[in-house]
Amino acid sequence: MALTKIERRERIRKRIRKIVSGSSEVPRMSIFRSNKQISVQFIDDIAGKTLLAVSSLNKEIASQTGTKSEIAASVGKLAAEKALAAGITEAKFDRGGYLYHGRVKAVAEAARVGGLKI
Repeated sequence: MALTKIERRERIRKRIRKIVSGSSEVPRMSIFRSNKQISVQFIDDIAGKTLLAVSSLNKEIASQTGTKSEIAASVGKLAAEKALAAGITEAKFDRGGYLYHGRVKAVAEAARVGGLKI
């Protein structure tokens, strides 16, 4: 029986979540990617709360033009800036079952360049 793309991604996501868990000191940096948008959340799994969220729908980024990878990089950079402003210097990276290339990689690399330790 062949798995659909969604079932396959869900299996990978669950496998990652068994290992990666965030706290208030070192939150989980979770990525969600749709066909047109990308979003990043910093999550404290112990308290069950989202500490910070950045999306390509934010006003600063929505006005930009470029490829989806360029916009994803600007989301990563903005996420790093907001995280550092909120006192978050380190995060555990959760790719959400997506392969580490393209837009997911662009977000992670831009966050690292922005000063966030992943």
